[in-house]
Amino acid sequence: MTSATSLFSPVEADLRILSENLIELVGTRHPILSAAAEYLFGAGGKRVRPAIVLLMSRATMLDEEITLRHRRLAEITEMIHTASLVHDDVVDEAPMRRGVPTVHSLFDNRIAILAGDFLFAQASWHLANLDNLEVVKLLSEVIMNFATGEIQQGMTRFDTAMTIEAYLDKSYYKTASLIANSSKAAGLLSGGSKEIVDRMYGYGRHLGLAFQVVDDILDFTGSTEVLGKPAGSDLKSGNLTAPALYALAEKPYLEVLVERRFEQEGDLEEALALIKDSQGIQKARELASYHANQAVECIGYLPVSESRQALIAMSDYVLNRLY
Repeated sequence: MTSATSLFSPVEADLRILSENLIELVGTRHPILSAAAEYLFGAGGKRVRPAIVLLMSRATMLDEEITLRHRRLAEITEMIHTASLVHDDVVDEAPMRRGVPTVHSLFDNRIAILAGDFLFAQASWHLANLDNLEVVKLLSEVIMNFATGEIQQGMTRFDTAMTIEAYLDKSYYKTASLIANSSKAAGLLSGGSKEIVDRMYGYGRHLGLAFQVVDDILDFTGSTEVLGKPAGSDLKSGNLTAPALYALAEKPYLEVLVERRFEQEGDLEEALALIKDSQGIQKARELASYHANQAVECIGYLPVSESRQALIAMSDYVLNRLY
């Protein structure tokens, strides 16, 4: 299977610069917050979101060098993403993320929340300094969308009446919004036409939705080692994702188990078995494939380049995580 990092070869040097700049951008005003930020950015990660921004930048600038504003946009994108993860981990009470201790487990909840707020604030400050009002609006909307998605998720826990449409809306707010709006922002900084930047937005939106659906499938099919958390964690917490929602239409008893919140011994194991015995996971795979293919269609208009090819290959990478 192709790794994410191998897809990023056209922007490999750009990502090295980004990694060096991130800790410097946060600053050293407060040692505890700086330590938390240094831990976060030093913990690695695939840097998928800033890589997409850099690939979009290079795919639209072609033979011209990308600007410092393109680079700063990629850095801001990673800061916003990281801030959202810090807050998510506190809300989810997660001690680990991808096998690495979370900020709140290393420090405490108060420091983690403040560290997340600090990163959002720093990202907003650097965003304002791009001096592009349209880009500021796009990335500010992302921060609002994160909060909207978290609230929606909290309000729909164990809600067996939730529709696939509502699930996709929530997935857009929590995952796809950042990829979509930062992709569009890269196009705006390149001076792209309305049609071009709208298609860049469409690519990010569909790729982000495919990415989230695949993540949700892996919660049922992945191992604890791969996931960095116990399999079935989302279901146990009442977060009903695509495989469970599709299975509910096929397995009536699953609704009983969910609505009593898996309170009886063996409920969760029975629910997982029902989902795996249904067409839920297969239908979710088809949903992810649809959005990955739509992403490729959106990007097909761009001139042929290494960066465009990497963006197209990214949709295959997202789907191949399932196998």
